[in-house]
Amino acid sequence: MTFPHKIDDSIDAVALGVAILAVSDTRTLETDTSGALLKEMVERDGHTVLDRQIVKDDMSAITSVVAGWISDPKVDVILTTGGTGFAKRDVTPEAVEPMFEKRMEGFSVLFHQYSAQTIGTSTLQSRATAGMAGETLIFCLPGSRGACRDAWDGVLKFQLDARHQPCNFLEILPRYAAK
Repeated sequence: MTFPHKIDDSIDAVALGVAILAVSDTRTLETDTSGALLKEMVERDGHTVLDRQIVKDDMSAITSVVAGWISDPKVDVILTTGGTGFAKRDVTPEAVEPMFEKRMEGFSVLFHQYSAQTIGTSTLQSRATAGMAGETLIFCLPGSRGACRDAWDGVLKFQLDARHQPCNFLEILPRYAAK
């Protein structure tokens, strides 16, 4: 399923500051292929990866890292990968959602529509979620490379592009809205 995207080339692109957190009991930064793919796609599309970390599936560890990034004025977007399934150890939504001041239900809907095109009904196994905390956008993605690609290429790269019309998230981020 594809949706129309209009890019207005008369508007300058804006590089957002992005932080990436992989949540895994088994991966290291060296073996985290999903976080590495997100970094590659984010940078390919003109944004800056300010930090990339990995933590175990532990609510306090996840909350600590995400809260630190929320308080950093250079971080515009936080992408987490992993911990969104239904296994007992999957706690990323429980750790992150309480920090949301505004939930973004539409992200989950669009993500699942794109994901269903590649993995069918197995998309139900994800609790992908998103919201806004302060002036920071947060997107919690599943841990697979395919899910990260679906989320970025299907949804996020457009909504995080200042040139995307009729609207995009830069229009509501206070430090970009006035520009």
